[in-house]
Amino acid sequence: MHQAIGKSLRLTVFVLLALAAAASPARAVEPTTVTPELIAAAVKEGNVVWYASEDAQLVAAVSKAFEAKYPGIAAQGERNGAERNFQRVSQEYGSNIHAVDVITSSNPGPILYWKRNSMLAPFVPADIADWPKTARDPDGYYAVDCLTLAVMGYNTKQVKPDEAPKTWTDLLDPKWKGKLVKAHPGYSGTIVTATLAVSKLHGWEFFEKLGQQQVMQVQSAIDPPRKLAFGERAVMVDGAEAASLQVQEQGAPIALVYPSEGTPAVPLNGVLMKEAPHPNAARLFYSFLFSKEAQEIFVKYGFRSLRADVAEPPSRKPLKDIKLLFTDPQEQENAAEEIKKRYAQYFGI
Repeated sequence: MHQAIGKSLRLTVFVLLALAAAASPARAVEPTTVTPELIAAAVKEGNVVWYASEDAQLVAAVSKAFEAKYPGIAAQGERNGAERNFQRVSQEYGSNIHAVDVITSSNPGPILYWKRNSMLAPFVPADIADWPKTARDPDGYYAVDCLTLAVMGYNTKQVKPDEAPKTWTDLLDPKWKGKLVKAHPGYSGTIVTATLAVSKLHGWEFFEKLGQQQVMQVQSAIDPPRKLAFGERAVMVDGAEAASLQVQEQGAPIALVYPSEGTPAVPLNGVLMKEAPHPNAARLFYSFLFSKEAQEIFVKYGFRSLRADVAEPPSRKPLKDIKLLFTDPQEQENAAEEIKKRYAQYFGI
C-alpha cells in the first residue's frame, strides 16, 4: 500500500512543483554522502540552527532525533510561520546577522527570493538524488522535504457528518455564520498557498462573501484544528492537514474534510543558507532531514513524505484518493502582496 502511495505522491509532486521553471540554467551538483569527516567537522562546530514552518512538536522531535544520532551537536529548532521566518531573516541579514543555518518553508516565495539574491548554498544530500526532478532545484539550492495539505474540518460533537460542509462554497451558508475559524496568509505560508488556490477556483468574490461570515481569525495553519478541538468553533475553513491529524489522533472530536472541488497541496522546501554560521553542521542536519529516519518522523506527525520506503498509517486517507489543487510558485511569489491586501480588505485584519 505504501508503495502505491509513494508513487502517487511522486506523480503529484511532479505535477505540483514548478520551482525549477523559475531557476537559472541547471548546473550539476553532485550528491553528497555523510562522511566521518563531515560528522567530525560538524561536531567541532557543535551547533546547528533551524528555522522551520512545520509545527513545534515535529521540530522538537526531529531536533531530538538528530542530537541522539550525532552526540555533541545541539540542534536549535525554532518554529514560526513561513511569512514570519522570511521577515526575520530579512531583518537579521539587513543588520548583518547570520544566525540561521537551515530553513524549511511552506511558502515558495522566500525560497525563490533567497536564490535570486544569492543567499543560498547549493547542496544535494545523497537521498535527494532519488527525489522527483520537479521536487528539487536543478541547481541544487532547495528540495521538498515534506508535503502537507490545507484541509477543512469540523467538530463532531457540534456538527453531524451529513450536515457538515463538503465544498468550499458550503462555507457561505448562513448557518455557519459565527461558527468558522480560519488561518491568515499574512502569517502562514500554507494559507498563502491555499488562498491563491481557492481564489483561482472560485474567484475573490468567494473570500469577499466569506469575510461576512464572522470568521474567527487566527494566525498559523496549525491553530484552526486546535480551536475545533476545544469547541471554540464548529468548522475550520483551512488548517494544516499535519496538525489536524495530530489533534485527531490525540482523541479530539474532529473530522477532516477534503473538499470535492479540490484540496490545496502545500510542499515545504528545505534550504541551506550560504552564510550559515555552522556550515558543516548545517550540511549534516540538512542531509538528516531527507533520511528515512527523519522522514518517518515527518509522517508520524501528519506530513506526507516523498520516500517510497516510508509507510503512512492505514487510517490516513491516501493521497491518490484526494483531488488536489496546485499553485505555480512563481505566480504565488508575484501575487503574495496582492493576496494579503485583498485578504485584509475582506476580513478587516
